[in-house]
Parts: sequence; C-alpha cells; structure tokens
Amino acid sequence: MFENLEQLMKIIRERKNSSPDKSYTNKLINDKSLSVAKVKEEIGELFEAVEQNSNKIHEAADVIYHLMVYLEANNIMVEDVMNELKKRQK
Repeated sequence: MFENLEQLMKIIRERKNSSPDKSYTNKLINDKSLSVAKVKEEIGELFEAVEQNSNKIHEAADVIYHLMVYLEANNIMVEDVMNELKKRQK
C-alpha cells in the first residue's frame, strides 16, 4: 500500500525536470504561491467532503498529492518527515 506513496514521490521528483507547460506537478513546484493555494484549497475541500460525507477519499488523495508536491517544492524531504514521525513513536 505505501509503495504507492513512494511511487508518487518518485514521479513528483521526476516531474521537477519536465516542462511546466506539459506537467501540472512541475508547474506547482515552480510556482510556490500556486502550490500554497492548492494545498489550502484541497484541505478546505476535504473538510467540506467530510462534513457532507461525500468524496472523502478523492479529496484526501488530492490533499496528500498537493502536500507532497509542496514539500518537494520547498526542499522538505518526505523521508525526513517520516523519520521525524518515527522518532515520535512511543
């Protein structure tokens, strides 16, 4: 299951080097204000979906994707985030 997240991260990193007019991911990475706006928008949509009990999975997937792109755009390695979470386990 978590292989999908690893594969997504690999694709996001590969798209860093693609053309912004051909890659939405690249466009988000290179336009940090757009990336921030999309994370905020998708989180709002997730909250709404949970409240309405509809499209929760779809919206949660959007949040995860946009957050991973935002992290990559800001040189925050998801591996470092995972290591931090592991440190917090008791």
